[in-house]
Amino acid sequence: MTRPSPPPLAAARVEGVAVDKGLKSGALGLVSSIVLAVSSTAPAYALAATLGFVVIAVGVKAPAIMLLAFVPMWLIAVAYSELNKREPDCGTTFTWAARAFGPRTGWMGGWGIIAADVIVMANLAQIAGAYGYRLVGLDSLAESTLWTTVAGVGWIALMTWICFRGIEPTARVQNVLLTVEVVVLVAFAAYALVKVYSGTAPEGSLTPSLSWLWPSGLSWPSLTEAVLLAIFIYWGWDSAVAVNEETANPTRSPGRAAIISTLLLVGIYTVVSVATVAFAGVGSEGIGLGNEANAEDVFNALGATVFGDDVFGHVFEALLIISVLTSSAACTQTTILPTARGTLSMAAYGALPRSFARIHPRYLTPTVSTIWMGLVSIAFYVGLTLVSENVLVDSITATGMLIAFYYGLTGFACAWEFRRSLRGPRDVLMRFLLPLLGGLFMLVVFVLACFEYADPEYGETVINGVGGVFVIGVGALLLGLLLMVVYSRVAPSFFRGETMLRGTGDLLLAPDVPTVALPDSHEATVIAPDRSNLPPGREPWDPRA
Repeated sequence: MTRPSPPPLAAARVEGVAVDKGLKSGALGLVSSIVLAVSSTAPAYALAATLGFVVIAVGVKAPAIMLLAFVPMWLIAVAYSELNKREPDCGTTFTWAARAFGPRTGWMGGWGIIAADVIVMANLAQIAGAYGYRLVGLDSLAESTLWTTVAGVGWIALMTWICFRGIEPTARVQNVLLTVEVVVLVAFAAYALVKVYSGTAPEGSLTPSLSWLWPSGLSWPSLTEAVLLAIFIYWGWDSAVAVNEETANPTRSPGRAAIISTLLLVGIYTVVSVATVAFAGVGSEGIGLGNEANAEDVFNALGATVFGDDVFGHVFEALLIISVLTSSAACTQTTILPTARGTLSMAAYGALPRSFARIHPRYLTPTVSTIWMGLVSIAFYVGLTLVSENVLVDSITATGMLIAFYYGLTGFACAWEFRRSLRGPRDVLMRFLLPLLGGLFMLVVFVLACFEYADPEYGETVINGVGGVFVIGVGALLLGLLLMVVYSRVAPSFFRGETMLRGTGDLLLAPDVPTVALPDSHEATVIAPDRSNLPPGREPWDPRA
């Protein structure tokens, strides 16, 4: 029996303290958080599905694109880390943007996470279903839309059940899946590079060069397209921060895990991309990465050639299939986690129906939020598959716009939230400049994506003369805006600012002069009990007085 849903929570919090929502505290350590963060990006699946398209766009400069895309991700990870120190809330962008800019901005940030996660679940489930059949030699079923969909739905249901059963079983499963994934990726890169340097690589192979790591000589359209693709494959590390309330040392470990995971990912992506480009080359025939027939799954195209025909080669080839399968399956699981916790936080503050804040009394996991995430993902996946596989493909590409939207919002929220409490060079750099740069970079990415995706020549679908990718991405945001307007009429307390920063006992920074803020903002800086973040010459005030 689930514990009854709580009323919307008042937003009492001081630096490093979040409102208790009933999750299991201290269940994860730093290592488990890093594992969740890296697993959420699905490195094997991401490389398999994206590297070929990046090479088609920029050739041998693909490794440079991996390095370039890392920069904004690291900047946003810094923003997540700093905001998490202030308030380790599982709502992440929703909570932090609502604190900084107001309830409606926060709600849209939360919606950005929900929409992106639901959309990507369809693709992850499809890949997991297809690779499950390939693993047991049922290639005909892997090519069948019906049977792939059936298997994909099964994967979503299984991972939803594991997430429902608790954060610790989820972490244990992730440890196993990620270990297999990383071992196989390292083996793939090692085999490929050994053959390149020993002269046994196939015709068309190339010798790696340091020039591959610098994006010089690329046209602006090619660079833009490649960066948009590469941004997508880094996405997901923020799952480590979404489980902050279940982590030991919640103010420090989740943020560290986010930053460390981005560093691990750039290492994996750079090494594997160098090895793959060197082994296969960038030709447009055979196993060349410029061959569009290989772009949708470069590992499937190269695996047998890289590992060879001996016993170990066949074993690693099978493990390569397993790694993409486990990568997509693991990411399915870790995509459910942040969404369920985000909707839990939104419900706890009254931004969603109160039932979404229910916690299982034994497993201490969100019940309604987790189940709804699974059901909505299944409905979306099956629905788009019935409509058109082309629409499904374009919807996955459109998630890039949603990612840039809520990541950028987080960067801006960090810079805005801390702008009045910068107490030294470290604060200026880590709490203001770097997050602001990350937010600006994501804003540029969002604008470029709008122009790129609106082109009717881009993607698989066209709607009224506009690229389907753009329509889906902007449409998802507009749908969120509509839902927010409707819910603000049904339950207006959150949108009036009554459940955040009002009547809670917090001491706030007393206003001195009018400041620039969004019309929706109920902004105020919360002063720590020891007044350590109170600027000199300013006074705190009690909003209840």
